[in-house]
Amino acid sequence: MIEIKKQSLSEIFSIYFDKRMLKILLLGAISGFPWVLIGSSLSLWLKEDGLSRSTIGWAGLIFGVYAFNYLWAPLIDRVQVPFLTKKVGHRRAWIILMQLTILLSLILWSIINPTENLALVITVGLVIAIASATQDITVDALRIEQIGENEGKSMAAGAAMAVVGWWSGYKLGGVLSLFSAEFLQNHGYENYWQLTFLILGILIILMNIGLMFVNETNNSNRYQKQKENDKLISNKFDKLNLLTKTFAWIGGTISGPIISFFRKNGFSIAIGILGFVFLFKVGEAFLGRMSIIFYKEIGFSKTDIAIYSKTLGWVTTVIFTLLGGLFVIRSGVLKAMFLAGIIMAGTNLLFSVLAWSDKSELLFAIAVIFDDIAAAFATVAFVAFISLLVDRAYTATQYALLASIGTAGRTTLASSSGALVDWLNGDWGTFFILTALMVIPSLIILWIMRKKIRLSDK
Repeated sequence: MIEIKKQSLSEIFSIYFDKRMLKILLLGAISGFPWVLIGSSLSLWLKEDGLSRSTIGWAGLIFGVYAFNYLWAPLIDRVQVPFLTKKVGHRRAWIILMQLTILLSLILWSIINPTENLALVITVGLVIAIASATQDITVDALRIEQIGENEGKSMAAGAAMAVVGWWSGYKLGGVLSLFSAEFLQNHGYENYWQLTFLILGILIILMNIGLMFVNETNNSNRYQKQKENDKLISNKFDKLNLLTKTFAWIGGTISGPIISFFRKNGFSIAIGILGFVFLFKVGEAFLGRMSIIFYKEIGFSKTDIAIYSKTLGWVTTVIFTLLGGLFVIRSGVLKAMFLAGIIMAGTNLLFSVLAWSDKSELLFAIAVIFDDIAAAFATVAFVAFISLLVDRAYTATQYALLASIGTAGRTTLASSSGALVDWLNGDWGTFFILTALMVIPSLIILWIMRKKIRLSDK
C-alpha cells in the first residue's frame, strides 16, 4: 500500500490555487446539478401532487441508470459526436449533447401534470438520468485528465474540488428550485413546479458557456493504445473482415479495462474493492432519498428546507470538503475512508434524535450541518479512492465502472427506502438507526484488504 507523503499545511493548501482546480470545480457542478432535478425537485413535485411515499421512493429507481453507465462508457470514449466534436473537442461535445437533452426534458416537464401523466413524468425523469449518467462518463474522465498521471497530491485536491463543485451544483440548484417553487406558489401559480423547471434550464445554459473554458488534453496516446489493443485481438482471427474487426473493437474497449483492473489488484482484492464500493454509501443513500420527505412531514416549509438543508448545507459542504481533501493528502486515502464511514454512521443517528423530538429549528440545523460534514468528507475520500485506482489507458471506462458500482448500491437498494418507512409505520427514528448500521459491512471489507490495495498515488 502506498500512502501519500505528508506535507506542511501551507504546501498542501497551495495546491487548491492551481488554475486547474477552478475548471474541475465547474465540471463537478455540471455533474451534480441533474441530481436536483430527479432528486429533491421531482420528489417534492410528486409529494405535493398527492402521491405516496412508496411511489416517490420507487420513482427513485431512475437513479439506477447511473449504476450501468459503464456499459456504454467505451462508446462515449471512442465515438465522436457529429459536428460538435470537431468544433469543441471530443469530451466537451458529449457533455454539451447531454446538457441539451436535459434542457429539452425540462421543457417537456414544464407542460406535464404528474397526477394525470405519472408514467410520462417518470419517463422524462429517466431520460434526464440517462443523459446525466452519460455526461458523467466524460466529466469524470475530463476531470482526471486535467491532472498528471503521477500527481497524487493534486489528484486528491482535484477530488476535493470536484466534490465541492458537485455539491455546489446540487445545493445551489436546490436553493433556486425551492425558492422559485415557493415564490411562484405563494403568488398563485398552480403550475409552480413546471415554471420552476424552466428557470432551472437557465443554469444549464450558463454551465455550457463556462464549459468552453475547460481545455482538453492530447488524446493521441490513449487512442494509440486503444488501437494497439484492437490489433492484438484482431490478430487472433484468421481472416479480417467487418465482423471480426467489430469483435476486435468490442473486445478491446470492454475486456481491456476489466482485465487491467483484475491484473493490477489480483482477483480476490479486486472483488473486495468492488464489494466495498457497492456497499460503502448505502446508508447515506437511504437517508438522502427520504430526508426531504422527512423534513416536510415534521413540519418544515420549502423555504426552511432551502435555508438549512441547501444554503447552510452548501457552505458546510464546501468548507469540510476542502478540509477533507487536506486530510486525505496528509493521512492517506484509506484512513480517510475508515473515518468517513464512522462519521456517516454517527451523524445518521442525529436524525433519530430529531425525529423523536418536537419540531426544533436548532436540532434541524445541527442534524443537517453534521450530515453535510459527513457526506462531504465521505465523498471526497471516495472520489480520491477510485480516482487513484484507475489505469490512465482506460480512464473513462474504469472510473465509470467503479462509480457505477458505487451508485448501484446507493440507488437499487435505497429505492426501497420509502417502503421501509411505511413498513415501520412512519417510525423515522428507527429508520435512521438502521441507516447508521448499513455502513458496517463495507468497513469490515476495507479492514480485511487494507494492506493489499494498490493505489496509483505516487
